[in-house]
Amino acid sequence: MIRLDDVTLTFPDGDSRITAVDHVTLSARPGTVTGITGPSGSGKSSLLAIAATLIRPDSGLVLIDDVDASALSLSEATALRREKIGIVFQQSNLIPSLTAREQLVVMDELRGRGRRNRSAARTKADALLESVGLLPHADKLPHQMSGGQRQRVNIARALMNDPRVLLVDEPTSALDQERGAEIIELILRLSGETNTSTLLVTHDLVHLPRMHDVKNIVDGRLVEAAHLSR
Repeated sequence: MIRLDDVTLTFPDGDSRITAVDHVTLSARPGTVTGITGPSGSGKSSLLAIAATLIRPDSGLVLIDDVDASALSLSEATALRREKIGIVFQQSNLIPSLTAREQLVVMDELRGRGRRNRSAARTKADALLESVGLLPHADKLPHQMSGGQRQRVNIARALMNDPRVLLVDEPTSALDQERGAEIIELILRLSGETNTSTLLVTHDLVHLPRMHDVKNIVDGRLVEAAHLSR
């Protein structure tokens, strides 16, 4: 589970400070997806960066499986991120020279698990690619795949470390409506199947009724969102 409890983040602005996140409390339970929406510049990305332990908040708690990530050292936060957090960036950022399968396998090596586990990593990568419907494309390079397929690889890669928490930033921004809906459905299904707690930032209101919970942020603060029927 992930819970942000009364989190505030400010940035310096000359002699004063700008508040990017203002006393925000939200959470995602295992197996659920909490959508985060709001206008551009409202603090959504800053909030996700806090949840990812990439930025330490000025105040408040970031609880991941009852561990207060906001109190960890940089090295401890890195270790927590490596073991318990999966991140799906807005752009897939796939390595051009690696196949879909290799994009996943290399994650084990980057996490220090070494080549001796490469066979096991390959088996796990294939299972994840199958779960996102891409096993037949496992040997394709990024330029040989569509935008939707690359985003599916991006999601599978984020799940390679069996994360307890999945953080997703605008996964449909570069996709058309149909492909975007497919990606949202995929994230919902995989979050349930893997019992992962997912926070998903999106500007696309059409997808919000599918979420288990929705939080609307304006000027860094949570505000009441319009009722969304599911």
